[in-house]
Amino acid sequence: MKFITLTDPLPYQACVATIGFFDGVHRGHRFLIRQLTRYAVGHDLASLLVTFRTHPRQVMQAAYQPQLLTTYDEKCGQLATTGADYCLTLDFTTALAALSARRFMAEILKEKLSVKVLVIGYDHRFGHDRSEGFAEYVEYGRELGMEVVRADVFAMSEVNVSSSMVRACLAEGEVGIAARCLTRPYEITGRVVHGFHVGHELGFPTANIQVEDSQKLIPKNGVYAVWVKGKIGGEEHVWGGMLNIGLRPTMENGENRTIEVHLLDFAGDLYGCRLTLSFVRRLRDERKFRNKGELVHQLREDEAMVRMILNKEQ
Repeated sequence: MKFITLTDPLPYQACVATIGFFDGVHRGHRFLIRQLTRYAVGHDLASLLVTFRTHPRQVMQAAYQPQLLTTYDEKCGQLATTGADYCLTLDFTTALAALSARRFMAEILKEKLSVKVLVIGYDHRFGHDRSEGFAEYVEYGRELGMEVVRADVFAMSEVNVSSSMVRACLAEGEVGIAARCLTRPYEITGRVVHGFHVGHELGFPTANIQVEDSQKLIPKNGVYAVWVKGKIGGEEHVWGGMLNIGLRPTMENGENRTIEVHLLDFAGDLYGCRLTLSFVRRLRDERKFRNKGELVHQLREDEAMVRMILNKEQ
């Protein structure tokens, strides 16, 4: 895939395109893009994905704080694996938001991008007037000499896969279902920073993770089995990990949410390292213990369970 901009000379004569924010680049997105690329091959056209750097609702609603499944760089990396020929990122501005669907199709899609065929996701709407839908897009396309095609719906276990559905799964700690929808484990990336240094005293030293992108969705509080990827001395490593997301009710006052991971069979200094956590399974809710002894006993049980889970994953 080649990433292009509106100022680049077009590397094709005509294309078939689709538009979307594509957060997560999940199975539903991939199903849509497969339809796009097959249509392009069958009609000897280039295939183009049109996406946005920031969530459109952030422009429309100043107070909106998105909970994203992918950062922009992660999204681009996943889109590059879909088989589409080109990807264009638009900056969603108030001026762009003010365009009607017809003007967007005429001024952006046709005039600047030479779109001959537009593939519309089954529930996708665009343009200033969101009361318009597929029937209007078809009519505008007819006026502009652009064919508008509705994509088929992708369903997994009779449930339509969407970014909202994946977010809901993660909010409930259902990381396994989320991974099935995404075609890969859900991941968060951050730097190791100084924490409370209590884990070492308990025999379970942890790396305190400060997530790089504040808009990235953090799954439900609790204990998880994870894989941890990172570099030490320029060399890539993968460790098994026992992750806790939560408020540390046994050790603290329960006000500061933390992300702490204990790396299995690792001893060393990770401060400043960039780590990526890949969620495998949620073990349990976070809970308050009566004393440190009870907490350590539970941590030992958690570690045994994490080892069993990750051994099955290998």
